[in-house]
Amino acid sequence: MSRKLSVARAAYLIGVPRGVLQRMVHAGELHADDGLIDLEELQRLFPSVSPEEAGALERVQAIREEAFGKRVRERLLPSQEVLAQRLFAQSRELTEMRGMTQSYHRLVVEVRRRVEALGGEDGSLRPLAEFIDRELAQLLGEESSVPLETMAAMLEVISAQVTVRPSGHQFLLEGNESILQAGLKSGLRFSYGCSSGNCGLCKARLISGELRQIQQAEYRLSELERQQGYTLLCAHTAVSDVVIETLEASGPQDIPQQDIVCSVRAIGELAPGTRLLHLQTPRSNRLRFLAGQSVTLGVATPHGDAQQAFALASCPCDERNLHIHVGRRQDGPVTALLFDGQLKANSAVNVRGPTGDFVVDADSARPALFVACDTGFGPVKSLIEHLIASEQAEVFALYWLATGADGHYLANQCRAWEAAFDNFSFTALSDEDAGAGAGRAVDALRSAHADLARCDCFVAGPAQFVETARGALIAAGATAAQLRTLVL
Repeated sequence: MSRKLSVARAAYLIGVPRGVLQRMVHAGELHADDGLIDLEELQRLFPSVSPEEAGALERVQAIREEAFGKRVRERLLPSQEVLAQRLFAQSRELTEMRGMTQSYHRLVVEVRRRVEALGGEDGSLRPLAEFIDRELAQLLGEESSVPLETMAAMLEVISAQVTVRPSGHQFLLEGNESILQAGLKSGLRFSYGCSSGNCGLCKARLISGELRQIQQAEYRLSELERQQGYTLLCAHTAVSDVVIETLEASGPQDIPQQDIVCSVRAIGELAPGTRLLHLQTPRSNRLRFLAGQSVTLGVATPHGDAQQAFALASCPCDERNLHIHVGRRQDGPVTALLFDGQLKANSAVNVRGPTGDFVVDADSARPALFVACDTGFGPVKSLIEHLIASEQAEVFALYWLATGADGHYLANQCRAWEAAFDNFSFTALSDEDAGAGAGRAVDALRSAHADLARCDCFVAGPAQFVETARGALIAAGATAAQLRTLVL
């Protein structure tokens, strides 16, 4: 009896985005029974997948991990208790499957005996008996499991699948991650506040499956909530495959305004005129935001508070570490403090926000096209990392214009994405005139994507660049409803 996998597990196993398998199911190329895919059919459609290809999958996964911008991310096995429970569950399933296999074997042998008994003198049923003999001999001579089935069995031991209702989203939880951590890493828009069990904003209802608490929580659920199965996603991991019920943010209107005092974790040089400002929130108060949104930074000085708005360049999957790309040409008091050396590591910075609708539609699977100029790459990077995490977009492409000596300060990152993901492309452009460069970027985009009405377009950069690119995209067929712009 062949093993059946969810679309999420099947996609992870063979190293393709979930959307690829979902499109194959909708096109009738791949059969799914109640959302489950037969492993034998998966092996038939992807015959080259084998354990030897695990290295390629690991390379793609490494690029995904680096894309999220975390300083350290260790992939650990589950705890001994969780691992033991999963192994026990799998051994019980294996015992049941062996029992069924033995029953089927006895049935086939009995059918073979009766066919031979009914064969008669004319031998008309002898070809059928010989066919059964050959098939039995072939099955008994095969290995007990094919490589892909072995990989699938191991995947079930080291990971648990989480299904979210009512959205139907699915993701895999690995190691000792909490459900909240794994969901954010997969691009989901869960509600949360502290990520440490204090605020209760991440509570959700457990529909089925088994959880295990991995950190203490000061927030106390009411007796009624406990009876109804509510739990804190930040404080629990999944022992088995689980189904939870919780609402997810559909857009910026669902994200509350927050005011958090952060510290400067580090200031790095991306290029001579471009800095990476790395802020870190307190452990007990994380910033909830959507990819592509902006915040206002406030820094106390002897002459009063310096305030300036910046777009976030980091992925919401790491809500404690906030990255901002700051160019020397971005006029403002905080920029001046940064480049003058007055804003240093460990300095206190007030972060207020998030703001802006430069975000991806929650359920859009349309191709996503990005046009960025200079540090406009920062918020675009946040959006691209979100699409990598959520596997939401069918196709996504970046056209990055550099107008100054700093050039494309993270071009290697873009090339790494292009090498790892078949559905991503990167085009680097240079022009000292932002307006003329915007026209060139849109021309390059149009040559590769003729039907812009079917695409989501995102433009970020200085005002002249954004205005020119927006007009050129609308003239080329892009719809205003599917066009997002951000002036830096």
